[in-house]
Amino acid sequence: MPTRRLTYLQAVNEGLHQILDLLPEAYLLGEDVGAYGGGFGATAGLIEKYPERVLETPISEAAITGIATGSAIMGKRPILEIQFSDFLTVAIDQLVNEAAKIHYLSNGQEKVPMVIRTASGSGTGAGPQHSQSLENWLAHIPGLIVAMPSNPYDAKGILLAAVKNNNPVIIFEPKSLYKKPSDIDVPEEAYEVKLGRSKLVKEGSDLTVIALGRMVDIIKNMDLNPSLNIVDPVTISPLDISGLLKEANKTGKVLILTESIARSGISAEIFASLCEAGFKGDIKRLGGKFSPVSAAKTIEENFIPTEKEIREAIEELMHED
Repeated sequence: MPTRRLTYLQAVNEGLHQILDLLPEAYLLGEDVGAYGGGFGATAGLIEKYPERVLETPISEAAITGIATGSAIMGKRPILEIQFSDFLTVAIDQLVNEAAKIHYLSNGQEKVPMVIRTASGSGTGAGPQHSQSLENWLAHIPGLIVAMPSNPYDAKGILLAAVKNNNPVIIFEPKSLYKKPSDIDVPEEAYEVKLGRSKLVKEGSDLTVIALGRMVDIIKNMDLNPSLNIVDPVTISPLDISGLLKEANKTGKVLILTESIARSGISAEIFASLCEAGFKGDIKRLGGKFSPVSAAKTIEENFIPTEKEIREAIEELMHED
C-alpha cells in the first residue's frame, strides 16, 4: 500500500475526498465549508468536485446540528464541521438531547449516522472562546462516540470509520497539530482506524504514559531517560480500558496526560477505570489548569501540562516504591 507523509490537515482533506467518492449518501455541511475550504482548509476543493453535496450554512451551530441529525435519520451520512469545538456549546441541545438519544427513544428503530468534526484545544493563541478542550463534556453522554486522533494516519482512518458508523460520532481534531510536519506514513488508499481501540505509540519498559491528542505529540518528542511505554486511547468514549490496563501493567507505573482540564475530566475517568479494573501500581495524572485559556502566548503555554511538570511527575513516579 503506497504511503506518504502528510500533515494532519492534508490527511483529513484527503479522507473527506475519498469518503464522498465511496459513499453516495455522505455529504458535508458547515460554515464556510465551500468556497473558503472550511475554517482551517480541511474541506478545500470539495465543493468544486461535489457541488451538490457540500452545503454552505448560516452561522447557527444549533440549526446545522439539527439539520445534520434530521438528515441522518432520513438515511444520509452528514459530516458537519463545527469550526471551533468551543461552539459545540451552542449546538449541545440538539446533540445531547436529540441526536444522542434517538436510538434509545425509538427502541433502536432509528439511527443517527452523523459525524461532527471540530478543531479543538490551545496552542494557536486563539483566546478563551476558541481554545478549549471540551471532549470531557461529550464523553459524559450515553449515545455519543467521542474520538481524538493525535496524528495524520489516525485522523484519516478514524474519519472513514466514523462516517460508516450508525451512531453520532464527534471527532476532536487538535488544531495545533493541523500544519505540523509528521513522521507517520499515511496510505494513499482509503482505510479505517477502529473506534474504541487504543494504540501503542512507543514501546518501553519503565513507565506507561497514557496521552491524549496534542499531548501524544509532546511526550513523544521529549528527551527523557526512563524508557517510556506511550499509549494513545484515540477514542475517549467508549474507552478501551482492557487495552490501557494491559499497557499499564507492563510497567506498573502510569502517568496520564491530557490537554483538557484535569478537574472532573477524562484523566480522572481513566485513573478510576484502571484502578477499578485491578491496576495496583503507581499512578498520577496531569491535565489543563482550572482556568480559561489565555490569548497571551506565555500564559497559554502554561495552561497545559508543561515539560517541566511532566519531567517532575515522571521523576516522582520513578522514585516511588
